[in-house]
Amino acid sequence: MQKSDYLVELVDVHKSYGLTEVLRGVNLAIKPGEFVSIRGKSGVGKTNLFKIIGLLETADKGTVNIFGKDASTLSDDQKTELRLKQMGLVFQFFNLLPSLTVLENIELPMALNNVKKPQRTQRANELLEYFDLKKLSERFPENLSGGERQRIAIIRGLVNHPSILLADEPTSSIDDENADLLLELLGKISHEQKVAVVLTSTDLCEKLPTTKDYLLRDGQLHPNP
Repeated sequence: MQKSDYLVELVDVHKSYGLTEVLRGVNLAIKPGEFVSIRGKSGVGKTNLFKIIGLLETADKGTVNIFGKDASTLSDDQKTELRLKQMGLVFQFFNLLPSLTVLENIELPMALNNVKKPQRTQRANELLEYFDLKKLSERFPENLSGGERQRIAIIRGLVNHPSILLADEPTSSIDDENADLLLELLGKISHEQKVAVVLTSTDLCEKLPTTKDYLLRDGQLHPNP
């Protein structure tokens, strides 16, 4: 595979906050359709790495190529457009808007992408049907379980047909049963929809259904045996 075919390529990436260097030469390459886990204890820099890949933070040193583009050359507007049109970002605490129904929450990124209302509703309903969650469409987030909220957040991340879905510790706020359902959902997205999925986790031992498994330790990524 040529370098330009990678969705994400990080080479010798460093990131510091004050005197604390959290990333010390991270190398990572992600192909379309891969399911990648990045594990590590709390505070080792997983979220910082998530934000660098998601173009929410900049590296202090090293090369960050996203969709064949050098991130250091992109303007804030270009980064925003890439996030909106080619990435799905899922955060640990869902970030669903409480005043909107499930259907409206899922439609929101499409509205920001200037998709017309009939197409937004059709796409949102198709995804809810595909993942067998149509029964939740008119509920508000406060009436959902933690697992349901996280699955809806993931579906929302898919609405604009992204090439990559980034999920920051998506199982940390939900119980084991819902965590299993969530991992099954992410695996289905990767395998059936050919979307690259990257998730972070503080669980160092649990077997995950990922095609690549890394441990972030001492500021670097290591293959997790």
